[in-house]
Amino acid sequence: MKLQEMIGLSVFDTENGKEIGKVRDFLLSEDWKIEGIVLEGKGFLSPNIKAVLWDDIVAYGEDAVMIRNQQAIRKMDAENIQNTFALGGGKVKELPVLTNDGVLMGHVSDVYFDQHLGNTITGFEISDGFISDLVEGRKLLPFTRDIVRGESALMVPSLSLERLESP
Repeated sequence: MKLQEMIGLSVFDTENGKEIGKVRDFLLSEDWKIEGIVLEGKGFLSPNIKAVLWDDIVAYGEDAVMIRNQQAIRKMDAENIQNTFALGGGKVKELPVLTNDGVLMGHVSDVYFDQHLGNTITGFEISDGFISDLVEGRKLLPFTRDIVRGESALMVPSLSLERLESP
């Protein structure tokens, strides 16, 4: 499943069936795990965001995300959030992907995770530009532990070019 496919999904409280919002973004850890979801609201311009930690998510699918109850919603200081998928200063989406020997592979367009593995990221969808995407399609870079999120780029091993796959 791709993170982009979950953005905009409704989030429901399973205790009383109430819709509490929509998925706006994802919180990511430094070791490439999904820590939680960010709910729509005032956003990253506000000092606080509403989030639900991954452990409080009961289930998710193509139509909705289910959480235990409304007590799972937490207010977090937006300034302390280091890594996100799509929004804020620490976003991974659109980061350039560079090999350690200086080759630009493209930019992150999406992040894959396997529902059976829980919150573990399994790969990155790489775009090499609109024309290249139309002609060749986007590529999937399988996750390895030696992928590092730098301040301005995603740094990957030199052999990563050979590991690109079609999604």
